[in-house]
Amino acid sequence: MNDFYEQDGYRQTIQLGIEAVRNFRPGLTYGKASEQERIARLQDELEQADAIVVGAGAGLSTAAGFTYSGERFERYFGDFAKRFGIQDMYSGGFYPFPDEQTRWAWWARNIYCNRYVDAPKPVYRELLQLLRNKDYFVITTNVDHQFQKAGIDKGSLFYTQGDYGLFQSVSPTIRKTYDNEEWVMRAMEAQGFVRDSDGMFQIPRGGVRMSIPTELIPKCPDDGSDVTMNLRADDSFVEDDGWHRASAAYARFLREHEGLRTLFLEIGVGANTPVIIKYPFWAMVDQNPRVTYACLNYDEAYCPKQIEGQSICVQGDAATLLPHLES
Repeated sequence: MNDFYEQDGYRQTIQLGIEAVRNFRPGLTYGKASEQERIARLQDELEQADAIVVGAGAGLSTAAGFTYSGERFERYFGDFAKRFGIQDMYSGGFYPFPDEQTRWAWWARNIYCNRYVDAPKPVYRELLQLLRNKDYFVITTNVDHQFQKAGIDKGSLFYTQGDYGLFQSVSPTIRKTYDNEEWVMRAMEAQGFVRDSDGMFQIPRGGVRMSIPTELIPKCPDDGSDVTMNLRADDSFVEDDGWHRASAAYARFLREHEGLRTLFLEIGVGANTPVIIKYPFWAMVDQNPRVTYACLNYDEAYCPKQIEGQSICVQGDAATLLPHLES
């Protein structure tokens, strides 16, 4: 690994991954060992590794119970589903709502459910237990920040795609982000949600409103312009100072641990954004015989044949697999 990581670890590792994958020999493999043998080998690598780099995707949050449809959706968005025909939280983010009051009522609920509520299952805390007493770093495409809620050190975390807890101005001249927790809580209360004895918002017997007052529509505190979510969708995504510090910290961690026995532990990363985590992990394993790649995935646990000898592919739900590794 070279010093070019220092300037922009995010883009440089992506470039490394893309270039490496182009040169890989054709063919992917799911591995040949039994499931028991794979788990035993992964357990050994977790214990023996000098450092662990965790790469987490949406599958980890799904395993933790952060589903975008089903009971969670019906509980908080049943009225939106009935009126607009919206079927899940993800697609609702793109719905052409009739006005800003309704759109921001939707987003207040969406942010609340996926940022300020604890995950239904303890998957993130179980992962943290595996990392205890280890030198580790986490890179994730998830935007729910459940790593921090579980106790992961923020200085060891790179949230590449943004944060449900942040707004950004639509003005391209303002490259800053703004915490939205206070606004979210006010917007939930304005719709009629009430807190229970645990401090969680619930729908009262009389129901809730599907809009917020006009004066509660969020605006940029610097110039009064409109705001949007700090989620990477196009080139307008704001990479603020915190984002750049995290990118540099990731680059620094990779550089400082080069040559050590390192485990690249990928969990729940699918095929939507492989260039951020999966391809760079493959490339860094291919370059160093002392490192190991482990892929935990519900149904896409595979690796290139070129690094099969350094890889552990375990198929299954992280909520089921992680407790096995703790024992």
